[in-house]
Amino acid sequence: MKIGRFVPARGPLRPALIALSLCLALLPASRAAADVVIGVAVPRSGPYVAVGEQVLRGVEAAARDANAMGGLDGQPVTLDVQDDACDSNTAMAVANHFVRSNVRLVVGHVCSNASIAASDIYAQNGVVMITAASVAARLTDRGLPNIFRVCGRDDDQARLSAAVLAERFRDRKIALIQDQTPAARSLAAATKDNLNRIGVNEALFLSFSPSDADDAALADRLKSAGIEVVYYGGDAAEMGRLVKIAADRGFRPQWFGTSAIATPDFAKIAGSASNGVLMTFYLDPSRQPAAAAVVKAFKAEGVDPTGSTIYGYAAMQALVAAGNFAHSTEPRPIAQALHTERFDLVLGTVGFDAKGDVTAQGYVLYVWKDGSFTPAGK
Repeated sequence: MKIGRFVPARGPLRPALIALSLCLALLPASRAAADVVIGVAVPRSGPYVAVGEQVLRGVEAAARDANAMGGLDGQPVTLDVQDDACDSNTAMAVANHFVRSNVRLVVGHVCSNASIAASDIYAQNGVVMITAASVAARLTDRGLPNIFRVCGRDDDQARLSAAVLAERFRDRKIALIQDQTPAARSLAAATKDNLNRIGVNEALFLSFSPSDADDAALADRLKSAGIEVVYYGGDAAEMGRLVKIAADRGFRPQWFGTSAIATPDFAKIAGSASNGVLMTFYLDPSRQPAAAAVVKAFKAEGVDPTGSTIYGYAAMQALVAAGNFAHSTEPRPIAQALHTERFDLVLGTVGFDAKGDVTAQGYVLYVWKDGSFTPAGK
């Protein structure tokens, strides 16, 4: 709050006014504007902590860089970081916390189920939400005017996965598996639908409950069925464990994962068995010219900005850019700017369509080798 000029009363100062003038003189210089508090909802517990850490790292860096350039509409940005554990009920509690705290701009959530659950609360209360990692088509297909994402959609990912499976492995025995989590179930079903439309039928389509014992039994079942290619939409820890257990048991099919394994944790868990694993993931902006300066800054701090780190940066960057364009910290003009304008982000020059989906390039096929992933090419 800016302290107004103190005007003394006419005549001798009364003791109370003398005391007040002394207090004002001792106060530190006031800020020109109040902070803009932006909520950040990421999993800091549960199986998706690694992705949550990537997103948060990017958001924090973008907020720091924004403040160095004058903040959001001239006001400093501060963050209110909350753990939603990728759980729908917890995500709704986090959303209600932001609403009660009068936080009107949110970067989050990470898991699609959490984003979908929270987005209804944001929509009802006029809060702008932009996610760096939630890929479910349903999130934006509902047409909520204040919900955005800088990442891709799972239906696009499923189409690419099916196309790759059909093109490269049409004559192989393919298994599509899922672990009953919402993301894995949705991706497996969408990939199966797209694959079947192309005219390729899988040899197995099954679900399982992740555990060391069940992973070993699953590996044996797939091996005995003569499966040569395994598509799985599970998270990095679970797929890493499954790939390693299968290799230890002499089963080395062509594994095919999704954006859920785009973290070094996958290779750490799978070990050398991660070599050759295919994966669909968004265009890696850390390799693009628009992100060069940000990537250099991360690396100078000893941080490898792979996975969702740059997407976390882009989500915060988009909010700040829209606010500066609109000359406002209010959600409605920021949402309008996001829908109608294009911004120079670490993703390149992009905008958002009527649904809130980013116009950046979609998914790319990658291959894991020696602990990192690179474009797989043709």
